[in-house]
Amino acid sequence: MISTDKITEIFYVIDEFCKEFEKVTQKHRLVEDTGIKTRKRTSKLSDSEVMTIMVLFHYKQFRNLKHFYLYYVQVHMKKDFPQTVSYNRFIELQQQSVLPLALFLKTCCLGDCTGISFIDSTPLRVCHNKREKQHKVFKGTAAKGQCSLGWFFVPKAFGIKLHLIINDKGEILDFMLTQGNVDDRDPLKNHNFHKRIFGKIYGDKGYIGKDLFEQLFIDGVHLVTKIRKNMKNCLMLLQDRIMLRKRALIETVNDELKNQCQVEHTRHRSFENFITNLLSGLVAYSFFDKKPALNLEVIDKRLVA
Repeated sequence: MISTDKITEIFYVIDEFCKEFEKVTQKHRLVEDTGIKTRKRTSKLSDSEVMTIMVLFHYKQFRNLKHFYLYYVQVHMKKDFPQTVSYNRFIELQQQSVLPLALFLKTCCLGDCTGISFIDSTPLRVCHNKREKQHKVFKGTAAKGQCSLGWFFVPKAFGIKLHLIINDKGEILDFMLTQGNVDDRDPLKNHNFHKRIFGKIYGDKGYIGKDLFEQLFIDGVHLVTKIRKNMKNCLMLLQDRIMLRKRALIETVNDELKNQCQVEHTRHRSFENFITNLLSGLVAYSFFDKKPALNLEVIDKRLVA
């Protein structure tokens, strides 16, 4: 069961954002005067309620949105959501809330950089390789990409390769979606992806690159990676060597996003539903009370010793 306090907390934050979002959009909205009167009926479920239901679905690790809405929200959460709509109508409202959900994630759910960051990419598979020709949802927009775990299918529109940057507290600092065959170093070359990052950022061997290191160093970011076997060894600070061993922190975050928040599954009926599922999963992770984090006090004691 989801506690009432947590539901109220999530709904309050989302509702306050939606109110400000509505004020801003009303000022810049273009209205065409056609002389024909149109009805503007308000939905039973507001945007903030739809977004809250989507976040709660991922927050409590449910696996089927339809069962969650029909047999949990409409049965056990009548006090929280007294006026609900049909499931088909809820899916329509869900797709309409993509823009406010994305802006809410970018403005209210990302953490602050502490000077210690970790970067990694993880594939979001659409289907198994054997079902490539039978897959219809992403037909015409899917391509093959390769990572350290093997080949997977990705839609070319936005890509199904999720690039994440987190801090030592396990908070997501920024994210980016690319094609599956895009090199892991390409997102870091985009200044908008790392403009909120400073200090040191730790990555795996896939981020090795002299040009990338120099570009990030000019922007105030020190990229630290392990070296390959065919590279000359170089001196590295003990602190950096310890932090590279702690890079498994971001792997734990990826695991929670996939297995708890369920940002990856192969049951999407449309590409729009994939986007809303991914965004709401990232928002739900930001509301987790306990996130995987590093105990920097223990690391400092090891360095002193």
